[in-house]
Amino acid sequence: MARGTQLSVTLQNKPGQLAKVASAISRAKVNIRAISVVDSTEVGVIRLVTSSNAKARAALKKAGMDVVQSPVIISKLPNEPGALAAAARKLAAAKVNIEYAYGSAARTGQPSTIVFGVSNIARAARVKL
Repeated sequence: MARGTQLSVTLQNKPGQLAKVASAISRAKVNIRAISVVDSTEVGVIRLVTSSNAKARAALKKAGMDVVQSPVIISKLPNEPGALAAAARKLAAAKVNIEYAYGSAARTGQPSTIVFGVSNIARAARVKL
C-alpha cells in the first residue's frame, strides 16, 4: 500500500462550509480524489486527498481556514464485492488497526481510491494487496 498525505479542515457545522472548502480548492484547479465529512453538533471535520495537496493547502489557508496534514495509506482497490474486506483482513493480519477509512468509488471496471488512517503507517505500507 502507498503512503500519502491527507488534509483536514475543521469548520463550524453550518450551511455553506463544504461549499467554501470545495470552492477554494476548485479555484486552485485542484481535483479532490477522496473526501470524508464527519460532523458533531458544533463542528465538522473534512478530510481529503487531492491531486495537489500543496496547492489545496495554500488555497484553503488563503480562504482563512486552518489546515492540518497527516500521513495516511492510499490504496487503489478493485471496484468489486469483497475488495475492501480483503484489504481490511490483510491489515488486521499485519496487526495494523484501521482508525478510519474513506474513499471515492469509481465506475465499474475502474479502481476505487480508499484512504486508511492507521495505527502504524510503516507496517501498513508493507502490506501487499
